[in-house]
Amino acid sequence: MLEMRPDCERCGTDLPAHAGGAFICSFECTFCAECADILDERCPNCGGELLDRPTRTKKLQEKYPPSTERKYM
Repeated sequence: MLEMRPDCERCGTDLPAHAGGAFICSFECTFCAECADILDERCPNCGGELLDRPTRTKKLQEKYPPSTERKYM
């Protein structure tokens, strides 16, 4: 199950689990669409490809809550 991180690691933009617009690599590093574009769809942490993160419905978030730990520094 994906961790569903709540923010872009590069700019801090909120990325709710139920909404589109988040991009992740295979290590679940998470970026907004604008930052993924600037990064040429490559993760700056591992060099992996950034792909669209699937969404999680609000109903399933109750049973499987997304992460609340923010990664933006």
